[in-house]
Amino acid sequence: MRTEIIYEDKELLVIRKPAGLATQSAGVGQADVVSELKNYLARTNGAKGQPYLGIIHRLDQPVEGLLVFAKNKNAAAVLTKQLGGQENSGLLNKQYYAVFCGKPSEKEGVLVDYMYKGPDGKAVIVNKKSVAENSEGQRGAKAVLQYRILQTVTISTGEELSLADIHIETGRFHQIRAQMANAGMALLGDVKYGDEVSENCSARLGIRTVALCAYRIAFSHPASGKLLCFETKPETKAFSFFTLS
Repeated sequence: MRTEIIYEDKELLVIRKPAGLATQSAGVGQADVVSELKNYLARTNGAKGQPYLGIIHRLDQPVEGLLVFAKNKNAAAVLTKQLGGQENSGLLNKQYYAVFCGKPSEKEGVLVDYMYKGPDGKAVIVNKKSVAENSEGQRGAKAVLQYRILQTVTISTGEELSLADIHIETGRFHQIRAQMANAGMALLGDVKYGDEVSENCSARLGIRTVALCAYRIAFSHPASGKLLCFETKPETKAFSFFTLS
């Protein structure tokens, strides 16, 4: 099993997804986190029938990092409410590391955009006043993220690489990748949203997967209410140029 279980109790699972493994695949017979976890629960619980597994949030296939899953419907409802509900919005907190080529003029900032999922499977960013709509007639939804530059290093090729700590206030499709690219900070290894600079830098360094890691997740336990926090270190090549505590 490529999925690594970090924590488990009667209510939930916290796992680490490696880069390249889909959270949930539409392809028959293709490995994904959901299939691996359901097989694991079927083996360990000994219950008849398909075990319950509530998907609370996802990571793009090229992205590595932490995810939480619910083991029953009540836990799923509570965790989902923490993720996006009005009353408890923001209780489920996710932090990401990202790497891009270059050094921004500002060490930290807030990006606010309006975006929707285009018919080609890419996030489209539109102006706030734009009337652009996707194929389903949906207007752009507000997307907000905060970034802070933790380190900038000069590597042997003479190029500067920057490591950013990112917190998203909204959970939009491909939000971090699209917003960072739109702000001139396209992530290394991102063939979908990369620009000429990031693509050339990625090729020279042999970076073949998106330099994005969900390294920290914190939430209130759905049964006890206790605050739980988990962290992991990125393992893909782009992060090897930095010192992470």
